[in-house]
Amino acid sequence: MATYMIPCLLGLEKLVGDEVKRLGLKNVRVENGRIFCDGTPDDCARLNINLRCGARVLLVLGEFPARSFEELFQGTKALPWEEWIGAYDAFPVKGYSLNSTLFSVSDCQSIIKKAVVERMKSKYGISWFDETGSVYQIQFSIMKDKVSLLLDTTGAGLHKRGYRPQANAAPIKETLAAALCDLARLRPYHTLYDPMCGSGTILIEGAMMVHNIAPGVNRYFSAERWDVIDEKVWTDERNRARDLVNYDTDFIAYGSDIDEEALEIAKINAKRAGVERKIKFE
Repeated sequence: MATYMIPCLLGLEKLVGDEVKRLGLKNVRVENGRIFCDGTPDDCARLNINLRCGARVLLVLGEFPARSFEELFQGTKALPWEEWIGAYDAFPVKGYSLNSTLFSVSDCQSIIKKAVVERMKSKYGISWFDETGSVYQIQFSIMKDKVSLLLDTTGAGLHKRGYRPQANAAPIKETLAAALCDLARLRPYHTLYDPMCGSGTILIEGAMMVHNIAPGVNRYFSAERWDVIDEKVWTDERNRARDLVNYDTDFIAYGSDIDEEALEIAKINAKRAGVERKIKFE
C-alpha cells in the first residue's frame, strides 16, 4: 500500500478530492492546499494520467516531528529509501520550511541528503553513489516542526499537458482552467463561450473534459523510469484512458480574441489536444 499527496491551488481541494475518489483511490483526505489518498504503487500512473486539477502526485515516504538536525537526520535515515531508489539512481533533494525551528532550507537539504546516503550505504554495501540512473526527486516540507518526506512521481507539473508549446503573454494554467469548467458544471450538451480566449486554454480544457480525454495521456512522467513500477502499468492505463474517450456529443465551443496571433496559437493548441473539431475560433 502507498500513500499519495496531491497539492493543489487553495480553493480547489474539493474538486481534486472528488477527482481522486472517481479514480477509485481509497481513504481520501482533504486538507488545505492538498489531498491525501491510499493506493498501490501502480496507482501513480492512474493519478498522473487522469487528474485535471491537481498540481502533481507525490508519494509519501514518511512523516515525523523534528526540532533539531539530529532528529531530522535520524527520522530520514529510518525510512525505507532502498525500497524505491536503486544503487545507481539519482535522488536530488528540495523543499521548504514554514513556522518551524529548522528554518534553513539549504541546511535541511544537506541533512536529508546525507541521511538518505547513509541509509543506502548500509543497504547496498557501497560508499559512493554515481546517481546516473533514473531520477527520484525527494521533496520535503517542514510545517510547525512536522517533517514530510516525499518522492515526486510527476516531474513537470500536471498543468503541462503537452498540447501548449506556445502561449500568449498571460496564460492561465491548464489545471485552473479545468477547475473553472468543473465549477461551471460543463456538460457534453452545453455550448461554451470565451470571448477573450487568448491561447484557448479554457475552451480546450472544457472540450477535453466533456469528451473524457485524459489530460496526461500524451505526456511523460518521472515515475515511468522507476524500476518499482512496471512499464506495462503505464501502457495499460493510457490504453484504458483512450478507450474512455467519447466524441459523440452535442458540445461546441466558440472562442474569439482581438489578437490574431493568439488565435493562431489557440488553433494549434486545440489540434494538439485533439479537440479542434469542437472549437470555432474567430
